[in-house]
Amino acid sequence: MTETYAHSTVGKRIGAPASMAVFAAETLRALIVSGDLAPGDRMVETRLAERLGVSRPPLREAMQVLENEGLIKQTARSGAVVAPLGLQDVYEIVTLRDSLEEMAVRMGVPAHSEARLSALRTAIETLERNAVADGGENSATHDSYGFHLALVGLSGHERLEAAYRSMALQLLRYMNLNRRARSAHESLVQRAARHRAIFDLVVAGDADAVLAAMQGDESLSFVREFGPTLERGSAQADAWLAGVLARGTSASGTTP
Repeated sequence: MTETYAHSTVGKRIGAPASMAVFAAETLRALIVSGDLAPGDRMVETRLAERLGVSRPPLREAMQVLENEGLIKQTARSGAVVAPLGLQDVYEIVTLRDSLEEMAVRMGVPAHSEARLSALRTAIETLERNAVADGGENSATHDSYGFHLALVGLSGHERLEAAYRSMALQLLRYMNLNRRARSAHESLVQRAARHRAIFDLVVAGDADAVLAAMQGDESLSFVREFGPTLERGSAQADAWLAGVLARGTSASGTTP
């Protein structure tokens, strides 16, 4: 799965892409991950070709790539739409992320490598710098993902990190939706402060405290607001949603 999140290239070309199909795929991917193309939106070829400034053959090639990545669904009757996020999707993304991050923290805190800790320090500094500069919600989501990826990297477990990276596009979609649900109640600076608190606990070497700090309600704002309206999932997903709603503001989850 690619991890080219060309959010800065949306609507314009920077440099010389390898091909128009690659350019189209990168731009569409960024539009979907950022939420500019929302779950369920129709992907009308003529409009997209005009918007991206490409012809329809490379656009179709790009859409096939995104379908393979699970970002688009194409049917003979309805055409192409941005893949919806149902309750089952959200349940699996959030719970798998929680499990991977908990495992990584247990293995990586106290930090065993100054280089890995330095990578996390760079990530939090980038997040804070862009928050102060008001780099925008899309940038904040990518910065937050970078922080959490560096947190997972503390484990020194390559397969664990690879598993986390394989979820990148799904995580970014969910994190962006979750941030939008929180944006009216939490500024980017406040968000950065929460992540700084986690970093400080990592430096202190207290894994239990790190995990406790990550057990806030912040990553579940989207679930609380929109979970009951999502397409139902398995019995396990339905029970998870009921538990999240029942726990109120004490619900557990990781920082968005």
